[in-house]
Amino acid sequence: MEERQALLSFAALSQETRLAIVRALVIAGPEGMAAGAIAERMGVSATNVSFHLKELERSRLISQRRESRSIIYSASYDALAALVKFLMEDCCAGHPTVRENVERSDGCCVPANEGDVVA
Repeated sequence: MEERQALLSFAALSQETRLAIVRALVIAGPEGMAAGAIAERMGVSATNVSFHLKELERSRLISQRRESRSIIYSASYDALAALVKFLMEDCCAGHPTVRENVERSDGCCVPANEGDVVA
């Protein structure tokens, strides 16, 4: 990932609602969510969620597709993985303690607990 793209991605994620949207879409999986469902989950208006979805699309962290009369949004897993890789690229260079902490960290690829809230 180029630094410019990483900056766009981090800028998009630096807003509370957009971060919550990405997290919800990651949990939703490839099926994604309709814009209306995202707005409802986030507790914001359709206009507000539309603004945030456009910013996330611009940063390439999410994508959209049309299904019948609905627009479905999904997390762009390749882009999210590239962002994490960019961030962690040099983290372990010469720092075995950092590497151990990264390898032991919980949360990645662990199923969400029932009752966890993403908003």
